[in-house]
Amino acid sequence: MPKAVKTTVKATSRTTRFDAADYLNSEERQAAYIAAALETGDADFVRDALGLVARARGMSAIAKKAGLNRESLYKALGETGNPEFGTVMRIVAALGLTLSAQPTTSGRMPKRRRAA
Repeated sequence: MPKAVKTTVKATSRTTRFDAADYLNSEERQAAYIAAALETGDADFVRDALGLVARARGMSAIAKKAGLNRESLYKALGETGNPEFGTVMRIVAALGLTLSAQPTTSGRMPKRRRAA
């Protein structure tokens, strides 16, 4: 009796890398994305949103407008970045945006973090 031969067929598929910056292709979408990030109160999300919008507009151009070098901008807005508030304000201004405050709709304040 002949021995059964096992054959393996590898299926290859091509995928493209997803980059959310490709979908933030208008100033309105960019501003709405940053506003949504600010509403969460999550500092990491805000940093990431600023970085995504800066990438969508061109990091070199935003760095120049913010008075930073490109490497510093990448570092500040990178995954482990922790930009100073002054740097955030310079980036926001370079993006042609302003920050504003409004009362929360629930009337409740978010929990404060304890100082380390």
